[in-house]
Amino acid sequence: MEKIYIFGHRSPDTDSVTAAIALANLKIKQGINASPRVLGDINSETKFVLDYFGFEQPEYLNDVKLQIKDINYQKNFFLNINESIYTAYKYMSDNFISNLPLIDENKVFKGLVSMKDITKDHINGDIYTLCTSYNNIIQTLEGTEVLKFDEEINGKIIVPSFRSTTFINKVLIDDQSILIVGDRHSIHEYAIHNRVKLIILTNNAIIKDEHLQLAKKNGTNIIKTPYDTFKVAKMIHLCNYVHIISKKSNVITFNELDTVENFIEVANKTKYSNYPVLNKKRQCLGIINLSDLSEKNPKKVILVDHNEADQSVLGLEEAEIIEIIDHHKVGSIGTSVPINFRNMPVGSTNTIIYQLYKENNIKIDKKIAGLMMAGIISDTLLLTSPTTTELDIITLKELSKIAEVDSTTFAKKMFEAGSSLEGKTPEEILYSDFKKFTINEELVGIGQIFTTNPNDIKKQLNTYIELINNNAEKGNFKVLALFVTDIFNKGSYVIYNDSAKEIISEAFKISNFEQWTFIPNCLSRKKQIVPNIMNTLKAI
Repeated sequence: MEKIYIFGHRSPDTDSVTAAIALANLKIKQGINASPRVLGDINSETKFVLDYFGFEQPEYLNDVKLQIKDINYQKNFFLNINESIYTAYKYMSDNFISNLPLIDENKVFKGLVSMKDITKDHINGDIYTLCTSYNNIIQTLEGTEVLKFDEEINGKIIVPSFRSTTFINKVLIDDQSILIVGDRHSIHEYAIHNRVKLIILTNNAIIKDEHLQLAKKNGTNIIKTPYDTFKVAKMIHLCNYVHIISKKSNVITFNELDTVENFIEVANKTKYSNYPVLNKKRQCLGIINLSDLSEKNPKKVILVDHNEADQSVLGLEEAEIIEIIDHHKVGSIGTSVPINFRNMPVGSTNTIIYQLYKENNIKIDKKIAGLMMAGIISDTLLLTSPTTTELDIITLKELSKIAEVDSTTFAKKMFEAGSSLEGKTPEEILYSDFKKFTINEELVGIGQIFTTNPNDIKKQLNTYIELINNNAEKGNFKVLALFVTDIFNKGSYVIYNDSAKEIISEAFKISNFEQWTFIPNCLSRKKQIVPNIMNTLKAI
């Protein structure tokens, strides 16, 4: 069953991470192969919550770009290096391909052979030397085993074209000779006496019993074939091991985890017909070409706690969004087909997910209830945020009962764990919970940190101002601000890029506005901070 990835925004907070886990749990109980993911490092508050309820941090998801493994490329197209050139030719001809990866017995990629290589070797190659297996000769020449002593046959090819007496008197043969001959019994005897490596009897020629017995004694390999001498001479070179003519270095290959974007770029430059696809162990999985890209299986994803492309995973446009669960304004993400989009004006994504559990009559486990409870407490600041609704209040009460956890006591521990700024740099604090918005074609970036001790940040105020001014200029932000939300005093201090002073001042209707001004009752980025700035920019 194909996996569905569920994740929140790029700056994972407690609501988005717990919502991803809770929704994945719901989907799994519905028989869906769902897996929660995070798009960045989790904060200390979220880590506390996961540890408290005994959950591992979800795996990191770097992107959902199309990978070669998502393409219906030509799987299991390869050949063992010890097959014959003729077998490789037939394989390519039968499958309408012009090159073919070669593998060893463990399927490890060893080289590439092409129709061009076969043609070049057939015209310009060494036609007098044979290096192959006894069985390859049998298969290529549709032969029959007469005597077999060696698995591998190496030697020089000789076709007697003289009278028997001339050949016997003038042509030297030894145990490295491979003889192609018809029913010329005197030459059979001469060859076997000299212990030739192999005799190939053309036209299914008969060998005398006394010569056969001598061949058994001397260890001479013998094969007979229905082909005439001319055809055998023409085809014998195709019995060679295919790896002899293969390209073993500087072969362009792709890992199955490589992006399709990278494959297209390389393929358009090199313009080869097919490219070997390998796994991490360099085992060959098949071949891919540009025409295979028409059949793809994009990754399936469900977004929680966001619906803005800028806040989501890299490569989202290459994935298939099948569902969105969010409590923010409708953003920029579009889909090519209708999807389930659950968007409700509540204080937490987990409040919506709780409704989904109820609607589907699925019981919520104690630990999952604890996670969902923590998500609501975090996003509503224990129901004090202006985003809080009656549904959030009811949901928190019911989840606390299921989890058997007192929400007030737990919230105090969670906020204390999450508000610690120890060991964090100003840049880490600015971007720990950061979201970008485009308003009137102007870029706005808002970071928010919740703390019980805002003075820890105030001590480095000048450092933060310099950081924000520099990053605003580099990132071309019209407004770049950090809102330091004092959990206990229920308001936020703001640090901003100096050029945005008038916008911030107008947005919150505060005269004599300066850096580190305290804005009472300013708790919600979604309902207070972003709407105020948005309306101000639209009015300019």
